[in-house]
Amino acid sequence: MANIKSQMKRNRQNEKARLRNKAVRSELKTRTKRALAAAESGADNTTEVAREAVKRIDTAATKGVIHKNTAARRKSRLMKRINAAQSAD
Repeated sequence: MANIKSQMKRNRQNEKARLRNKAVRSELKTRTKRALAAAESGADNTTEVAREAVKRIDTAATKGVIHKNTAARRKSRLMKRINAAQSAD
């Protein structure tokens, strides 16, 4: 454990940020899974769910939770899988 006052504060800040980032990453996974499930089941709201997933990915990249290139890669792979699932139906 840190003995320096500023480092103690930094540790508290880092823990808050870690929990916040964890929540954002968790939601990213949830939205992505929902979008894929909607596409594979042929649901009517696939475009809206996919748009929401892409929006969350962009937000995470903007806030620095994930890198912008990671966000681009995830969006690309997500849309590729959604389009493949829709064309298979």
